[in-house]
Amino acid sequence: MLLSNERKVADMREAFGQTLVELGTTHANLVCVGADTTDSLKTKKFGDRFPERMFNIGIAEANLVSIAAGLAVAGKIAIASTYAAFLPGRCLDQIRNAICYPNLNVKLIVSHAGLSVGPDGASHQQIEDISIMRAIPNMRVLVPADATAVRYLIRRIVKASGPFYVRLARPSGKVIYAEDDTIFEIGKGNILREGKDATIMACGLMVTGALEAADQLEQSHGLNCRVVDMYSIKPIDKELIERCSRETGRIVTIEEHNILGGMGGAVAEVTSDTYPVPVKRLGVLDTFGESARDDEISSLFEKYGLSVKKIVETVLQFRRIDRK
Repeated sequence: MLLSNERKVADMREAFGQTLVELGTTHANLVCVGADTTDSLKTKKFGDRFPERMFNIGIAEANLVSIAAGLAVAGKIAIASTYAAFLPGRCLDQIRNAICYPNLNVKLIVSHAGLSVGPDGASHQQIEDISIMRAIPNMRVLVPADATAVRYLIRRIVKASGPFYVRLARPSGKVIYAEDDTIFEIGKGNILREGKDATIMACGLMVTGALEAADQLEQSHGLNCRVVDMYSIKPIDKELIERCSRETGRIVTIEEHNILGGMGGAVAEVTSDTYPVPVKRLGVLDTFGESARDDEISSLFEKYGLSVKKIVETVLQFRRIDRK
């Protein structure tokens, strides 16, 4: 896996919008449906280029999903996008029965997930969506870690048939992956750093923190921790999880999501079925979030246990005990 050496940041939503335009030129049946958030989600780029294939239906998220389902029935590859608080927040019934039950070719792409949505607070901080979406049959759930991953994964899901849920972050994040020789497969995770003392598994914006924590653990404590980007949460990479269990003996997961039912829960389910080892899950502790200005997001992460410091402390408390 080739990681980026550049210390730049990039916007996942910009990467999404640009990739849609690129795919629109090669996929004549690609259409996009928005719910009055097309500027924010950057799908307006697609609409400007292909106005006859862009449908902004206003603030009516259940209708957004139903229209996307109808377009899929008509043979289109339907992209439906808005904020995570509204999708799945306002339209779970339509997602379940109009898209997943008939297994239609609809891709649900959301942004503004997790705690990092800024000043809007608990009403807009969607921290239950991974749990909700991965529990629905036929739905696949992806959480990219950076803008590069967004570009690769959007291309993947447009080529693949059936429903997908892709969770993007609102803030710009550090670029982790280099553009060249980068591999993303549905149902797989990427090892970003090898190690033997413990495994840190993360998704979304938390992957950057996991890498920083691994650096600190090595430099300050001499611990060599493996870091995994578990971007595909459903289907999840059971083989990789079992391998990490066997080779490192301890797994710490971190996600910008409720600790119940998210990526950490999925990892724990796999270890219990394959090679049981202790799993410590870091996430929002089944509570609502609170408002924070953009420059206060790191403090919000600190308060809710999603900081680099918390990862380091957890690994130190939870590292592998070699049996002699």
